[in-house]
Amino acid sequence: MCGIIGYIGARQAQPILFGCLSRLEYRGYDSCGIAVAGNSIKVYKNAVRAEELRKAVPQLDGTAGIGHTRWATHGQPSQVNAHPHCDCNGKIAVVHNGVITNFQRLKQQLIHEGHKFISETDTEVIPHLIEKHYHGDLEKAVEAALGDVEGSYAIIVLMASESKLIAARKDSPLIIGIGDRENFIASDVPAILDHTSRVIYLEDGDTVVATPDSIKVSREGAEVCREEHKISWSVEEAQRGGY
Repeated sequence: MCGIIGYIGARQAQPILFGCLSRLEYRGYDSCGIAVAGNSIKVYKNAVRAEELRKAVPQLDGTAGIGHTRWATHGQPSQVNAHPHCDCNGKIAVVHNGVITNFQRLKQQLIHEGHKFISETDTEVIPHLIEKHYHGDLEKAVEAALGDVEGSYAIIVLMASESKLIAARKDSPLIIGIGDRENFIASDVPAILDHTSRVIYLEDGDTVVATPDSIKVSREGAEVCREEHKISWSVEEAQRGGY
């Protein structure tokens, strides 16, 4: 059960990502990482606790980013296998909760097409598929990539040249946190309660485009409306004395 977080807004993403990851530690994990987008994407990850990684990461300038806490499923806990994972050019980064059941076939196909893989994970096929399908429209590239995928997923996609986050879910939970000129995407509500109590629960098959000022949810290519909820409980109540 991995934890994922995405942020886009006006504030520096790095401290927000680490704060949100600390709220997801109750889910358990063996490695973690973040990616922050400025002029390029900078990724820092390792098989360590989030606080240890936070102390090791230099200041990363960027107001959009993604983070992840991982329980190893495909590949042992290691720096290489930790999320986020990137495409060949390091321009697309992805965090993922779930299991891609056809990743071996997809990986072999992508290798045959010239893609270079560095990890043992199933997740790494996703950024390479997005890279393959990208022709100037990130949302369409993500939808096409997920059309090739079998299994379960909650993903957040970050691209250096795009001032947006793309997210999608199938059989894994994902929520949107709505802020003031900033937005959050997370696997669970406690991750974002320090910043907002306004939440949208996504449904299976939903794709999200998030910018600092807008949230667009679509399903099968058509925009849909998802109800906004006001969370009445606090982080302290959610933690129940640290549990």
